[in-house]
Amino acid sequence: MSGLDTGLGLPEPRALWRRLGTLPLFSHYNRLVALVLICNFAALGYGLTAGQWWSVSGNDLEMLSQLVLINLSMAILIRQQYLINLLFWLATRAPVSWPLAIRRSLAKVYHFGGLHSGGAMAAIAWFIALFGSLVWHRVEGAGGISLTLLAISGSLLGLLLLMAIMALPGIRSRFHNGFERTHRFAGWAALLLFWAMTVVFAQDRNPTSDLAQVLVTSASFWMLPVLTFSIASPWLRLRRVPVTLVKPSSHAVIARFDHHTPFAGSSTAISRNPLWEWHSFANIPAPGERGFRLIISRAGDWTGEMIEQPPTHVWVKGITTAGVARIETLFRSVVYVATGSGIGPVLPHLLAGQVPVHLIWSTRSPRKTYGDALVDEILQARPDAHIWDTDLQGKPDLVALAYSAVQTLGAEAVICISNQTLTERVVQGMEGRGIPAYGAIWDS
Repeated sequence: MSGLDTGLGLPEPRALWRRLGTLPLFSHYNRLVALVLICNFAALGYGLTAGQWWSVSGNDLEMLSQLVLINLSMAILIRQQYLINLLFWLATRAPVSWPLAIRRSLAKVYHFGGLHSGGAMAAIAWFIALFGSLVWHRVEGAGGISLTLLAISGSLLGLLLLMAIMALPGIRSRFHNGFERTHRFAGWAALLLFWAMTVVFAQDRNPTSDLAQVLVTSASFWMLPVLTFSIASPWLRLRRVPVTLVKPSSHAVIARFDHHTPFAGSSTAISRNPLWEWHSFANIPAPGERGFRLIISRAGDWTGEMIEQPPTHVWVKGITTAGVARIETLFRSVVYVATGSGIGPVLPHLLAGQVPVHLIWSTRSPRKTYGDALVDEILQARPDAHIWDTDLQGKPDLVALAYSAVQTLGAEAVICISNQTLTERVVQGMEGRGIPAYGAIWDS
């Protein structure tokens, strides 16, 4: 590694009280979850006191239904690809002349999933309260609640609970395909049930009024087309495109696409069966060239099939979406730490050269696994890249290497692209020593 002092010792992490904010428990993701839940607890407190949402004379079903929709809308819309790209665009407008303390927080923009999780949890909690109130109204004979409404709302609550259970981290990681399919098909079914529930609820609560008039004057009703478009929009751009695959080894293939040219720091989801299984990979555009590449490493049945039985066409949907490495422009210089096919998300930034960067890439037999052409391309872009061959050198201490690179080169941040265990180790190791660090958070 040219110009890098690998003999620098790794200091102990800072005192616990100084690094509390960097602990996983207090991550920006969890802070957003907490913020959403605190706001909803405040609403609950108001409803139990001054709001009188629950009283002997009846329950405020309309308010409860609005709270369900508000939280659910946030959970759905924050995952919309256009909104994600907008969030990244806004966060990265900050110039590098701004204080590092501000820029390092803006770079946590990719933790927006905390709004999704917090909104989903709050929506389900309010829906349980709503369903219980609907049952109470029916049992007490308060009127305005039909068996049809109870059946629809009960089915909808069951679907939401199923989706929440499948999204629990332990279940999601163990049964990821099941999680993905549950969210897709149960989500579509839930959307249809929401439409049905909205219409039946309006009819039950306003039996003597014109149903169409009640619906068009309801703000809650008009949110449903917005949510429907948000969910449907990626599928409206579904298309089958040609792909060329180069197989440098039995461990990886490099897929080439020419149907469009994405921006550096984005990803594309591809599928061989669009209703069944999707996988996202970082786009690798090259300056001045049309199209882009993806690096696909063997990591399961689907990727194994891509390597052993390469298709001529695959399905793509939606738009290219910003990912964690997009935040690099917030810093004067960055150290990238990548392992294996994690070089894929890093390579477009090496080629684009928007920010001075240093690369640490740890992988097994890089030339044998990924081909001479890819390794030579990396070295041409960054001659000082530190490529660590784990077959020859064993496994490196990536935290120590990253720290040494930061201290030697004066980099402002570290971005790690690796598996979950190593990413968390590097990010926590850097932030625990006062260095801004970033990596995927596996929240979906």
